[in-house]
Amino acid sequence: MASEIAPPEIGEAEGCIQCQQGSKLVLFVTGKCHWGCDYCPLSDNRRETPDMFANERRCSNFDEVIEEGKAMRATGTGITGGDPMLDFDKTVEAVVALKKAFGPEHHIHCYTSIPIKPEQAKALGEAGLDELRFHLLDLSLDRYLESVTAASEAGVYVGVELPAEPDKGEKLHLLLKQLDDSPVSFLNLNELEITVGNQKNMDVRGFNLAGGITAAADGSAALAIELKEAAKDLDFHVKFCTASYKDAGQLRNRFRRRGEATLRPYEILSEDDTIVFGAIPCSLEDASEDVEELTETLGLHQEWIRYNGATNRIEFPLSAAEDIAEHISVPVLMVEVHPTHDRLEVGVVNLNHNR
Repeated sequence: MASEIAPPEIGEAEGCIQCQQGSKLVLFVTGKCHWGCDYCPLSDNRRETPDMFANERRCSNFDEVIEEGKAMRATGTGITGGDPMLDFDKTVEAVVALKKAFGPEHHIHCYTSIPIKPEQAKALGEAGLDELRFHLLDLSLDRYLESVTAASEAGVYVGVELPAEPDKGEKLHLLLKQLDDSPVSFLNLNELEITVGNQKNMDVRGFNLAGGITAAADGSAALAIELKEAAKDLDFHVKFCTASYKDAGQLRNRFRRRGEATLRPYEILSEDDTIVFGAIPCSLEDASEDVEELTETLGLHQEWIRYNGATNRIEFPLSAAEDIAEHISVPVLMVEVHPTHDRLEVGVVNLNHNR
């Protein structure tokens, strides 16, 4: 079933609210990052790459980024990496391009681990960046205070976002006091995840999976909840984002939103937020005649049937495919794809396999 959207907490950052709704475009501007955090979950195909991705789509220019944003009816964008500040000009260009395309109300937040210079903070504010989230490498605000202050003075809403590392509880508790005496408006704590990209490092540190169906590290959630309770009377908001909600909530909500916006007339959105339709394999040379015959036989409007040259299939409603499967000898298929730009195929079922 589709995940429900939890109501926002009092004081929660706007970037988080829109992410939970699945309405934020995820813009990966660069894979460049020289910090080498041992818990980094970034996949090998994005690590250190200069390539840009809008959601799951590789983009060579901002026109393609805007196109992907429109395809999902994006209300905002989260700029990530790598570290976006290691390609600062591209990051500023992205903010300007997105604001121009979608308007000043399009909310943009950005992540960085770098103590940026005051003039960089000013440039980001002038470009229209709404929210900047610092990842404090040493879990201390000392190196970042000038940057945080400059960003706040530039009109940018400033926060800190960190994984809740189970063995860093003492440092994180000390950080709460630092944040309370700073311009930081929120602290986001993410449940630490053990992934293919960081598993060896997590093993070295002695972290185990918490169990269940997520990749969460044991002890991370307990620490985050403890920190949230400790900060309840402090002058900034603390949010805890679980691994399961990031996977099953934010991602699926974004998939569903894009699917609803891009469905072709003959397609349906499944309970798993995938796109489903019927299909019959067909060569290009036979396509015109076969489409015409199927259109007449099934009584379909021309918008409810099409030939897909990329997959060499005639696509049409699943209900019609189920109706004719037992009456014809050629393969009749149920096709399931992700609602992404490349429409990744996740399942094909032969509806007349017994014939």
